[in-house]
Amino acid sequence: LQVVTNDDVAVENSSYTTGRRGVAGTLVVEKIVGAAAEQGMPLPELKALGDRVNASTRSMGVALTSCTVPAAGRPTFDIGDNEMEFGVGIHGEPGRRRDELKSADAIAEEICTAILGDLGDRAWGPALLFVNGFGGTPSMELYLMYNSARKIFEKRGVTVTRSLVGSYVTSLDMAGCSITLTMLEDETTALWDAPVHTAALRWGM
Repeated sequence: LQVVTNDDVAVENSSYTTGRRGVAGTLVVEKIVGAAAEQGMPLPELKALGDRVNASTRSMGVALTSCTVPAAGRPTFDIGDNEMEFGVGIHGEPGRRRDELKSADAIAEEICTAILGDLGDRAWGPALLFVNGFGGTPSMELYLMYNSARKIFEKRGVTVTRSLVGSYVTSLDMAGCSITLTMLEDETTALWDAPVHTAALRWGM
């Protein structure tokens, strides 16, 4: 049994692709399914839960710099000081569009609109908002983006009841971030809240 995450709204699923990428939403799926596994949920039910969380999760990222893979010793792609790359992947893949540098509010507006458009009618009610740094972005900038994204989502009918901000699903030294929205139910909220003690996530212990 396997759960395939495909939360990245930057990649269009078409006959020219093998599906969309899994990006920072992977963390949300793993945390919730991991908590259920700790409670003894059988494997078929864990798969169904993982698929349900994945279907309720959408993400998109933006990079201000490329990452440098140590073996290569040079940036994966070139980008100017006043440019941004929309739709980058978590392994340093370039995005779908290059644009000039914009404010946090403008960046959040584009990303959040894409996420809401992809979720459609499901984008209503309680949700987890996860702003993930790519490895080279200060926490202050991530919280600035969180503030921008939360205001946009809550104006559109989403109630942010859980949040996570920090560099968790990174691309080495890349500067940038992604925004992930997961629509929550009572069960998935409780599983997100369940105690966790890992290298990255620690609460409730």
